[in-house]
Amino acid sequence: MNVVEAKAFQGQCAWDALNIANIDGVTVRLHWTDQPYIWHVNDGPEVFVVLDGIVDMQVRDGDTEHSHRLTSGTVFHAEQGDAHRAIPIGEVRALVIERAGSV
Repeated sequence: MNVVEAKAFQGQCAWDALNIANIDGVTVRLHWTDQPYIWHVNDGPEVFVVLDGIVDMQVRDGDTEHSHRLTSGTVFHAEQGDAHRAIPIGEVRALVIERAGSV
């Protein structure tokens, strides 16, 4: 068993992660960041849960970009092929659940 205090996790660099579990090829990781992530498309679904902080999640729908403000407790779900990027507002801790090895 393991208990993780998300607010206490401090990464060494942006998007540093603490591996919590690998369940049948799906990873559960706690990420710390204070820098934006790149635009990307996952090779499977992704669940992104803000545990501490604020994230502006940008998504592309065809040629249109939208931004969603995610606060603590907000869950973002992207299907395979959904282009998105996370832009933290200050420090953020987020739980990311996705296929192992996904971008």
